[in-house]
Amino acid sequence: MHPPMKLTLRHNSIALTLAAIALFAGVACATGEKDSLSIAINGFESPVGMWVPAAVSKSAAQSKPAKAQANTVYLWFHGGMTSGNCAKGLIAGADFAKLHPEAIVISTSACKANHWWTATTAPIADAALDSLEKRIGVTIKEVSLVGVSDGGMGIFAYSLYGKRSIKSRLFISANGSLLGPAAAIAKEPKLHTGKYRFLQGGADRLYSPAETIPWVESFCKAVQVDCELKYDPQGEHDWSYWKENRLDWVLHP
Repeated sequence: MHPPMKLTLRHNSIALTLAAIALFAGVACATGEKDSLSIAINGFESPVGMWVPAAVSKSAAQSKPAKAQANTVYLWFHGGMTSGNCAKGLIAGADFAKLHPEAIVISTSACKANHWWTATTAPIADAALDSLEKRIGVTIKEVSLVGVSDGGMGIFAYSLYGKRSIKSRLFISANGSLLGPAAAIAKEPKLHTGKYRFLQGGADRLYSPAETIPWVESFCKAVQVDCELKYDPQGEHDWSYWKENRLDWVLHP
């Protein structure tokens, strides 16, 4: 069980700094409103990037409730979860949001000891979703999860401890063996809903396919829901490879 968490939320518009505007200018037209949020839990402050479809923003501005069921909501978990860059979430989901201009994309930040496999992951993500619900008048009951590299740990963490239902999970160059034996992980009841897609590459410089592929195959067999491995023998570790070479897998996992 996770310990009780104390949350502090601070909302920021994209006009906060010229630097932020420059970072987000490339996605503003494609995704509509660009926003950010800062969420603090027990001393850890997680900057959160948000990409909201223009239609949803317009509806909120007109004080007309948006229909949440008409929007797909993605939670993005970046790689490099223990790096010293504590604000990755502000830009990490930008490329993915460009690919899904119709969807809401939320990208939280991990940092150093406050990595994805900690008690802060799910509360931060849910706090961001709660804040968005209140601000733009939507109800978010279901989310899809996307994680790159050790962002896959964030997918499992939210799947186990988040409060929203999971529609789908997309793992890109992840290594589930870091959590332990696949069959043991798959026994968790909360993992028995939604679909799973794993994109793994034979040229992954960090996670050897000799380790990751058997784990995924074992997990898919044990979890007994819609679960599939998509393997590219030339596949590299980084998000850029999959975006540039296997975009069909990313868009239609």
